[in-house]
Amino acid sequence: MSREQLAQEVIEAGRFLYGRGWSPATSSNYSARLSVHEVLLTVSGKHKGQLGIDDLLATDLAGNSLEAGKKPSAETLLHTQLYAWKAEIGAVLHTHSVNATVLSRLTAGDHLVFEDYELQKAFSGVSTHESKVVVPIFDNDQNIARLAGRVQPWLEANPECVGYLIRGHGLYTWGPSMSDALRQVEAFEFLFECELKVRALQR
Repeated sequence: MSREQLAQEVIEAGRFLYGRGWSPATSSNYSARLSVHEVLLTVSGKHKGQLGIDDLLATDLAGNSLEAGKKPSAETLLHTQLYAWKAEIGAVLHTHSVNATVLSRLTAGDHLVFEDYELQKAFSGVSTHESKVVVPIFDNDQNIARLAGRVQPWLEANPECVGYLIRGHGLYTWGPSMSDALRQVEAFEFLFECELKVRALQR
């Protein structure tokens, strides 16, 4: 895909995610792989439901801007480490939904486990509801390099990982294409809502 095509995919993803309430205001950030060593990423501080072609920039895999005058998101390293981790990753989405934020705060441990939900099959590599989808939860940290340093060992030890939560913050998920990443956001949001409702009914 050309840069223009990828940029349009990111812009459309922003409109969709904002419309669903999963990326309010200027929260969230999205990216797509431009090449083996370059990523197209949303510029810092932009409203995700109103993205334009100039609201994206190219970075290298170290998170450095390749376009003068454009500032990448503070969380760029959390995107680029995923592209460096797996060559087949083509898009990364970070969202800030109410359900993801609340569930990550309510969960005392360092992970969630989803079992026996039919929608688990929406995740890449999952072919049956008779499986466990483990979603790690990392404590929020303003030091993104330090946070990325905690995420990396989990990724290396769990190559089947399809997403993770940052406590009180939001979701990261990814896929070979933007449509794959969007599908996984939808699946996660369904499961987050189910989990919250189950917990409320069990009180």
